[in-house]
Amino acid sequence: MKALLCTAFGPLEQLSVQELAAPRPGPRQVLIDIKAAALNFPDALMVQGLYQVKPPLPFVPGAEFAGVVTETGADVRNCKLGDPVIAYGLGGFAEQAVADAAHVMPLPAGMDFAAGAAFVLTFSTSLHGLRDRGRLQAGETLLVLGAAGGVGVAAIEIGKAMGARVIAAASSDAKLALCTQLGADAVINYATENLRERISELTDKQGVDVVYDPVGGPYTEPAVRSLAWGGRLLVIGFAAGEIPKIAINHLLLKERSLVGVYWGDSVKHNPKQHLANLRQLLDWFAAGKLKPLISERVPLAEAPAAMARLAGRQVMGKVIVLPEA
Repeated sequence: MKALLCTAFGPLEQLSVQELAAPRPGPRQVLIDIKAAALNFPDALMVQGLYQVKPPLPFVPGAEFAGVVTETGADVRNCKLGDPVIAYGLGGFAEQAVADAAHVMPLPAGMDFAAGAAFVLTFSTSLHGLRDRGRLQAGETLLVLGAAGGVGVAAIEIGKAMGARVIAAASSDAKLALCTQLGADAVINYATENLRERISELTDKQGVDVVYDPVGGPYTEPAVRSLAWGGRLLVIGFAAGEIPKIAINHLLLKERSLVGVYWGDSVKHNPKQHLANLRQLLDWFAAGKLKPLISERVPLAEAPAAMARLAGRQVMGKVIVLPEA
């Protein structure tokens, strides 16, 4: 099978498409013919050795994918041969991959393989962050940083589904136009506007209740200082490349909170809550409130260049890798 292989941690350019033997599933695993895989920011970090998880080398990146089950382990009961499924784990940038059966779900009715591949990680991260960690309530004001990226788009849609007023912040007018199309109530261009001053204007100096922050860098501190009484800033990631340092006196004032969000490990610690969140997401999808935004579709050979664009924050929504293209 063809697969995008990482043989050493380093620049994205060192990734290459190679012929590998197809993997074989263990007793609690399934083998999937991959029809589509989604590119996520952690994929770009992982192959550079910059992510908190470092797989043994060599490895095939790609954490979420969708396709058709072609083989099942002896202990698998939740799917069978020929089932169209969504899965997450590792190895998605290939023609075939194995996944733990616990991380496999049926492809929902009305969802194609590309949308299925782009659904679980970003939407689950955003719902876990906003509901479980941020305790966002209907009528509250949510600020989404990096709002045109994969998790940012999901946060806008979920915030609106939860009844919040959503302010979207991004680095270009084109990105903000997309956020408006997705339902954002107000937008901020933090490349040309003063973030803190604009938040104050948009909230009548009251501040925002929740900040969804996958960006970090220079935007986190003004966002913290723009939190209302009891406001919560959700630490999602650091797409800007810099982990910010926050003076904790800003938290004491107005009883603000910094809240870490790590969806991957939260699934292990509270699998029942993950399943409840997934059911909620599927209900919202069926109701037309959520829809993965796919901006590009690329073959395996073009995945490294797409990763570079993602790492450079040049991508809106999700990029889909098509192993069979």
